[in-house]
Parts: sequence; structure tokens; C-alpha cells
Amino acid sequence: MLPDWYPALAALHILFMVAFFSATFHLLHLLLRHRQALMKPEPDRTILAKQFAAMERIPLHLVAWPSLILLVITGGWMAWYTPSLLAEAWMQAKLGLTALLFAYHLVNHRLIIRTRRGEAGWNYVALLVWAQGAALMLIVAVFLSVFKQVEWYIGLLGLVVLATLLYSAIRAFGAKNGEAASPDRTTGAG
Repeated sequence: MLPDWYPALAALHILFMVAFFSATFHLLHLLLRHRQALMKPEPDRTILAKQFAAMERIPLHLVAWPSLILLVITGGWMAWYTPSLLAEAWMQAKLGLTALLFAYHLVNHRLIIRTRRGEAGWNYVALLVWAQGAALMLIVAVFLSVFKQVEWYIGLLGLVVLATLLYSAIRAFGAKNGEAASPDRTTGAG
């Protein structure tokens, strides 16, 4: 039997998930703007780069990382109280998604560090496509948690359709703003 305070633990788990995704969406937005700032001429480039580096620190170190760690801890705590859930396919998929989310955040952290150093790395459109990964993972996590079943073919079809729509919108946005067509934008040269 679950303790009376178990719903509070589940609520904390959801709150940490919301905080993590909020911070991730904000960080990715800042990263995109930081990347654009690296394409500006001096002195704007240096001024904006310093400003974006400062703005990225708080959501990365004080919100995203703590929320992700507390999300994993509260999820593990809930699994400890209900170990039978670990045998279910939807929970195994959710645990895999959590591992993927952790890896995604590590890549985001690395991208932010490289951008702070002024390294061009990925072009704007590639970063825009990458940023949609967080939205896809959030959608999958919510659907897994609500429906508690894994129909791989339906999930795969939904992800392909959603990814195609997102990619099409990103390409249209990038072409509209000259990001996709300009070869000098991929190197960070202004």
C-alpha cells in the first residue's frame, strides 16, 4: 500500500519535469539568439555574447540541472514504492526516454559552453531543428504517462508526422530569414 504522501511525491515529480522543460526551452531560445549574436559585427558581437553568456548561467545551473536531478530522484523514489511498474512496457519506455533526456541535456550543456567560447559549431537551422527535440520528448513523456501503453507503430507514426511538420516549419522559417541559404552563416563569419 502506498503512503498517504505518495501523491505529493508524484506532484513534485511533475513539477520538476515542468521546471526542467521550461528551463530547457528557455536555454535553447537563448542559445539560438547567442548563435545569431556571434554573426554580428564588432563591437555588437562581443557585447551580445557576454550578455547571452550571463543570461544562460542561471537557467542552466540553478534550474535545469537541479530540476533534472530532482526529476530522476523523485521518479526513482516512486519506482521504489511501486516496483511492479518497472515490468510494464510503458515504464521501460519512459525510463529509456529519461536516459535520452539526460543525454540531450548533456549535449545542450556542451553546445552552450562551445557557444560561450565563440566556437561556431552548429548553424542556426541545425540548432533550430535540435531545439525541437525537447518538444518531441515532452510530448512522448506526457503521452506515455497518460495512456500508460506502448503501441510502437502509433507512436512512431505520430513522431514522424510531428517531426516532419516541425522540420518543414523550421526550413520555411530559416529560408525566410536567410539562414538556410547563406553559406557564411554556417561558419559564424559575419
